[in-house]
Amino acid sequence: MSYANNRASVVTTKTATTMRTTRPKSGLVPTNTIVTKDGQQIRAKIDATLSVSHVIRTLCINLSIPDPPKLYALRDENDVLVTNDNLRKMIKTKAKLKLVSAPEIEAAEILEKLRDEKTQRLALFSLAKYIRETEFVDHFLQIGGLQDLIWIIENNTGNTLAYALTAMQNLMDNDYGWENLGNAFICRVVQILASPQSLINVCRPATAILRRFVEADPRSAPNPSGASSSHKQHHAASNTVFQYGFDRVYEEMQKAPGMLEIVVSRLGSGDSGMKLNSMMLINSLLSHVTEQRWEQLTSDLERLNIRKNVLALMTSGIEDLASSILDFQGNLIRVAYRRKTTPVDPHGNQRHAGALSYIWTAGKLQEEVAVVHMQNGSARGTRDVLKWRRLGFSTEDLRAEFDRVGVLGLDSLKNFVQDDPDYFAKVVLEQVNRAPEKRCPVARASSEVVEVLADHWSIFGLGYSTSTTFQPFFLNFSKVHILALRFFLRMWNESSATVTDFPRVVTLLRSQVKVALRQENERQWHEVERAFQESDYRAVRDRQMKELEKDDEIMSKAPVRNLREKLYKESYQFVRQQRIQCLMQGAWFINGIPLNTPVPREALKRPARPWRFMRLDNSLKYLHYVDSAVKFSVKNGLEDLPERIEIAQIGEVAVGTCFAPPTLMRESIDLPPSAMPKALDTSFSLISTREESLADQISLDHDTWADWTDGLNMLRKDGGHVATQETAAFVNALTEIGLKVKLLSLSGEKVDIPSALDPGLPPPTCDFFFADAPPG
Repeated sequence: MSYANNRASVVTTKTATTMRTTRPKSGLVPTNTIVTKDGQQIRAKIDATLSVSHVIRTLCINLSIPDPPKLYALRDENDVLVTNDNLRKMIKTKAKLKLVSAPEIEAAEILEKLRDEKTQRLALFSLAKYIRETEFVDHFLQIGGLQDLIWIIENNTGNTLAYALTAMQNLMDNDYGWENLGNAFICRVVQILASPQSLINVCRPATAILRRFVEADPRSAPNPSGASSSHKQHHAASNTVFQYGFDRVYEEMQKAPGMLEIVVSRLGSGDSGMKLNSMMLINSLLSHVTEQRWEQLTSDLERLNIRKNVLALMTSGIEDLASSILDFQGNLIRVAYRRKTTPVDPHGNQRHAGALSYIWTAGKLQEEVAVVHMQNGSARGTRDVLKWRRLGFSTEDLRAEFDRVGVLGLDSLKNFVQDDPDYFAKVVLEQVNRAPEKRCPVARASSEVVEVLADHWSIFGLGYSTSTTFQPFFLNFSKVHILALRFFLRMWNESSATVTDFPRVVTLLRSQVKVALRQENERQWHEVERAFQESDYRAVRDRQMKELEKDDEIMSKAPVRNLREKLYKESYQFVRQQRIQCLMQGAWFINGIPLNTPVPREALKRPARPWRFMRLDNSLKYLHYVDSAVKFSVKNGLEDLPERIEIAQIGEVAVGTCFAPPTLMRESIDLPPSAMPKALDTSFSLISTREESLADQISLDHDTWADWTDGLNMLRKDGGHVATQETAAFVNALTEIGLKVKLLSLSGEKVDIPSALDPGLPPPTCDFFFADAPPG
């Protein structure tokens, strides 16, 4: 930095002082107002190429401040610390700056106030703002401030506790500084949440803190090589914050009776922020649950009727909850798939044995013993016990009978029996009194219904969901299963089916499921009931025959469905990578105005910097961006993008949330003039975990909007769903194309695809080996 006579010129007037921190270069240089500690206002032209320390040193020289410049810092009107990363933005926007104490001085002053009850609450309020800053938190931790903050949390209630928890929540947004919080602190947070008397403003940050502990799983630890230079020393530390995880949190939750019940009940809170935080905590628990606790957590949530609570949220109309509800749907898909692929163990699992015993007792049947053949004409024969086959299973081997549907099939059959035990007993008695070829295999039909519903809701693989809308009927899986199984039994009777007609009745069921469950986000439950209960056999059969003319029977066979499941997972991963690549390439957006924000008339004019270019960095941790008056050619890399948003801060990707000044919209997208601003379909907002908007953007076309909204959702730790029809259609189209390509080699050779594969009997002994394949 250069000066005139080694000092920048200072001209004092009655109202302000004008100062130049450097000789102005060619062109206009923005002027910032700087307010000193004593209230003096300075008008300064600052060179954006300088460092913040250089600017502060020049200010101290020109203002004849005797203290060392390192004791001072600059902040804007919102108390945001001016750093080398955001200095250029502060200059361009002509932000009003304040010359204040340096972060290390502020840290010491705040810590001193924390130890005085008279100034403690105000100090906590300031701490909650400053503790997000690396420069501040480093010094605060060095002087032992964390221990004081923990003490306040452990020994206070009310608003003081709320402010302290908010400060801790903001500290935990960093990936360092809270690695030594022990089980005692987790226990304290759990106790706060488990208390029905806790205030809403206390529960919100406490819920967010507990969720952060769950997500600090060792499996989620980032690669130290990808850390930014300012944090490398923290990532290099032997102890990181990624040492907590689900098990440590859930163990403490188990010690607080009713804790999980209270969290679920808060989904019905009148405070939308409390609902959102509770929903996100439940999603994190489901996403990070470990093998040992999986069945316990899911059983507890089912016992607490979590589905009913989420169904109520679906009809609440709260837009901020949409993404979290879709995340929950994705988690339930994973739960259903896990249950579907968990084998039934009639002898080794007490719960499975109990469910089977209940089903058998409700059937009110007796075992039968038959002699299947005689040996050499003697009176001795092989005794065959008929028990489970009397309920409609094919064999007495229950583990094999539930092989395709697992525990999900067992639970579904049990729920069907529990819904109306007398009806179940009547049905099975009716079947055993018929001729064997006329009997409907009730238990086998139940498993087939589970398979059909699993296909309908894409319960595949790792549980990826391409549903872009709410699926309230899926959350009522058990009730839909009951309706569908009753429909199957009715179709069997009305069509006078025999055992060989079983596949035909399954085809009728599959057709009816598509009709009854269509557009489930728009239809009412009573319409589903009517579709299953009042449908006429002939009408269903006629519709199904027309569908067969358009569809290929081969597509409904089990091996083809399994192939589709595999291709579906591959297609999802491919589309996910494609969306992330779009984010890494970057795109131009219009800076939007949130719809629910009061907008003065002058804001509707063309703003000074209406355009924003955004790009995801290679580490997938930050969105870098620049605001500009015009669109320009952005270089590869991040050189032209001085600002950034941390991906970890994004808690929600809300769509249809903002608009742009009408003059700019007509210039860019050719919209007709409108008297009232309306949210655009191609707009989206990045909402932080503290319900603050990090960015409000408008895409120039629908494809870019789909790429970015879904790409950002897929990057989130608790994400996994897609929110746009474009992405969902892309995944499904790739799946179907891949399936048809795979089948071409079979259909072209006229190879017959069986409906099921018989594995055959196992070898009688282990005395065998596999021979090497012959050469050629």
